[in-house]
Amino acid sequence: MSLDLARPRLEELAAQYAELERSMADPEVIADRDRYIQVSKSWRDLSELVGTYRQHVSLQEELKQTEELFGDADMRALAEAEAEDLRARLAETEERLRVLLLPQDPNDEKDVIIEIRPAAGGEEAALFAGDLFRMYSRYAERRGWKLEVLNAQETGIGGYSDVVLSVQASGAYSQLKFESGVHRVQRVPATESSGRIHTSTATVAVLPEAEEVEIEINPKDIEMDVYHSSSAGGQNVQKVATAIRVLHKPTGILVTCEDERSQLQNKEKALRLLRAKLYERELQAQLEARTEARRSQVGTGDRSEKIRTYNFPDGRVTDHRIGLTVHNVLGVLDGNIQPFIDALIAADQAEKLKNEI
Repeated sequence: MSLDLARPRLEELAAQYAELERSMADPEVIADRDRYIQVSKSWRDLSELVGTYRQHVSLQEELKQTEELFGDADMRALAEAEAEDLRARLAETEERLRVLLLPQDPNDEKDVIIEIRPAAGGEEAALFAGDLFRMYSRYAERRGWKLEVLNAQETGIGGYSDVVLSVQASGAYSQLKFESGVHRVQRVPATESSGRIHTSTATVAVLPEAEEVEIEINPKDIEMDVYHSSSAGGQNVQKVATAIRVLHKPTGILVTCEDERSQLQNKEKALRLLRAKLYERELQAQLEARTEARRSQVGTGDRSEKIRTYNFPDGRVTDHRIGLTVHNVLGVLDGNIQPFIDALIAADQAEKLKNEI
C-alpha cells in the first residue's frame, strides 16, 4: 500500500480527530455523559494514527528544508547527515502508519473467556492445565486486569479437568487471541517415580466475550439443569443444588458452571460462556464462508493446532508458529508471556502487510 494513495484517507481522519477534539470541549457534549464517553473513545482510537501522521508530515517538511541546504558548500556535509537521519525516521513513521491503517479486528477491544482443558497425558495433563491456569492468572495480575473464574474442576492433587476464566480489560482479546491451541509440556511428572520425561498436552481456547445485544439467546432454545456441585476429593459437597448445566439445543453446545454457591450466579456465568461460544461459532462460520480467507502465519487459532512447547529439562519455551524460544520456562509459567504476545502480534501484522495489494 502506497502511503501517497492513503494520504486523502489520512487527511480525512486527521480532520475527524480535530473535530472530535472540538466536541470534547463543547459544553453540550460534556453535559451528555453517554455522548462524551462515545466521543472521547473515538478520539482515543484515532490518537496514535493521527499523531503518527502529523509527525510524518512534520518530518517531510524538515527533510525538504534540510535538502535546500545541499547547495551551500559550508552546510552541505552537516545537511546531508541530518537528511540521512530524517529519512530513517520517515521510514519508521511510514511503516508504523502502514500498520495502523490495516483493518482492525472488531473484537480486539473485547473482554475474553479462556477455556483450559487437559488433553493427552492423564493426571500430568491435568496438572499442566493447572500450570496454564496460574500462568494466565499471573499475566492478568501483572497487567492489572480483572480476572474472574467462571468454572474450575479440580482433580485433587493440584490439577484441573476444566478451567474457564473471564478476563475483563480493554484490549484483552487483542493480546490473548493467539494463545488458542495445543500447549505441550515435556518434564518428569510429579506422579512419576522412575524419573522419565513425559510429554503431555492441554488445550486453550480464547473467545471474545459477546454482549447480550450481539448474541440473543432464545429461552426456548436452551435446556437448563440444576445439580449438586462436586469438589476435589469429594469434600465439602454442598447440600443445596446450585451448579448449572445449560444445553443449547439448536447447536448442541453444553456449558456448565458450579464455581459459585449461588444458583443465580452460576446461571449468569453459564449464559456468558454460552454467548461467547455462540459468538465464536458465528465468527468461524463467517470465516469459512470466505472462499479465499487469508490465514495468518501465526496460526488459525484452532485449538487442535500445536502452538507452544514448555520443555523443563532444557528450561526453554518455544512457540512453533514464529520459531521464538525463551530460555526461562519457570518465568513464562509465572506469567511472563508478553515477549511471545508481542512477537505474535508483529508476525500477524507483517503477514497482513505482505498480503496487501
